[in-house]
Amino acid sequence: MKIGVLAIQGAVREHIRHIELSGYEGIAIKRVEQLDEIDGLILPGGESTTLRRLMDLYGFKEKLQQLDLPMFGTCAGLIVLAKNVENESGYLNKLDITVERNSFGRQVDSFESELDIKGIANDIEGVFIRAPHIAKVDNGVEILSKVGGKIVAVKQGQYLGVSFHPELTDDYRITKYFIEHMIKH
Repeated sequence: MKIGVLAIQGAVREHIRHIELSGYEGIAIKRVEQLDEIDGLILPGGESTTLRRLMDLYGFKEKLQQLDLPMFGTCAGLIVLAKNVENESGYLNKLDITVERNSFGRQVDSFESELDIKGIANDIEGVFIRAPHIAKVDNGVEILSKVGGKIVAVKQGQYLGVSFHPELTDDYRITKYFIEHMIKH
């Protein structure tokens, strides 16, 4: 199996490292044509507005909306997967959720928290940097974790979304879960 990481912004190398530690091949996706070569895609963090502009510029939006490809979004990647973002429409509209940007504060308010993530582990370290949270979930969306009462991890069908940056730790269990439970099925 080949797992892609959208390589136009964010911690691409770190995600590829987690894919490889999980025992699979990781590919940096820089061109739309490469999407046909992979079994799943990770949308990394970064700045969501910039990420969307670059996805538009390189033609990723249309192709990803058409594909039935399992996807895992972290931080800004979660925002890109959402159906709604605060008071605006979503981008890829893959996850039936409403996301609120920067809901844990500014860059200086970044923090780490040990998370209990349903079905994965109860000791996952979450790195929150200008992180969004999931303000609302629609039917069919399973809540996997919360921090301070705010939803920070969900899954729906073949889509997984988290508010934090698992790739910035040495713990690759979330990536392995995505590959082995959401792609292999």
